[in-house]
Amino acid sequence: MSAGAAALSACGAIVRRHDRDRYLTSLFASPAAREGLFALLAFNHEVAKTAEVVSEPIIGQIRLQWWRESLDGIEAGTPRQHEVVTPLYDAVQAFGLSLSPLRRLIDARETDLEETAPADVNSLLEYCRATGGGLSRVCAQCFEASEQEQDLAEEIGTSYALVGLIRATPGLAKTKRSIIPHTLWSDASVDEKAYFALRSEPGLERAVGELSALAADALASARSKGRPRRLLPILLQAQLARGYLKTLSKAGNNPFSPDLVAESPGRILWLWLSSVLRTY
Repeated sequence: MSAGAAALSACGAIVRRHDRDRYLTSLFASPAAREGLFALLAFNHEVAKTAEVVSEPIIGQIRLQWWRESLDGIEAGTPRQHEVVTPLYDAVQAFGLSLSPLRRLIDARETDLEETAPADVNSLLEYCRATGGGLSRVCAQCFEASEQEQDLAEEIGTSYALVGLIRATPGLAKTKRSIIPHTLWSDASVDEKAYFALRSEPGLERAVGELSALAADALASARSKGRPRRLLPILLQAQLARGYLKTLSKAGNNPFSPDLVAESPGRILWLWLSSVLRTY
């Protein structure tokens, strides 16, 4: 279940460095499926980081278009020679992966370049579904998941993405951005000055509490629909999300709490115990 840094593929190394939680959950997959997951997660990282690495929106649009064309090449059987594109092509060939969710993921990430919060909660959930949800749906295909199981994976991925956005609040606030929908920001009376100073206050905690409740309800709904063992790496992401929500609740829904982003050296052991005891 372990993998040394020297033995990692290029995609595995990218995921290990930039998407630690999903890297750990991927270690619970078979070696063949694991490489498929690494290719998908590395693709996700390369697309997701676009807004962070470009200086102008037009440059970001060009970068995202490059990835769209890369998917076109994969579909046509003429993949670009690239450390992520080539393994992604191999995964598509090996598992018959659908590219439509990956194209929707790119489209959703283009909204990151606008640097504006979603208009309302539904818009935020649609963004999470197109990003984390779509990614998990395709990841489930590495396990020959049924359509129903893919729906389950998408629901988990959507919730995981929402929790991830809540945890990203400090970084977003530092760059004068927020994922709290405009309507919720207004209804909760979030103090803008305090938010951008990275200080929690009752309005922000009300807004974050509503978002965390949505994520918790969605995770509970997904869990009630079954826990197919073949989807263990994705089910463990749900377990991680529940753990983060528990930490957030203990912090009074303060998204700036350092406990929410603290690295836990025992996380892999906790995941292993969850897999053995089937508490996922």
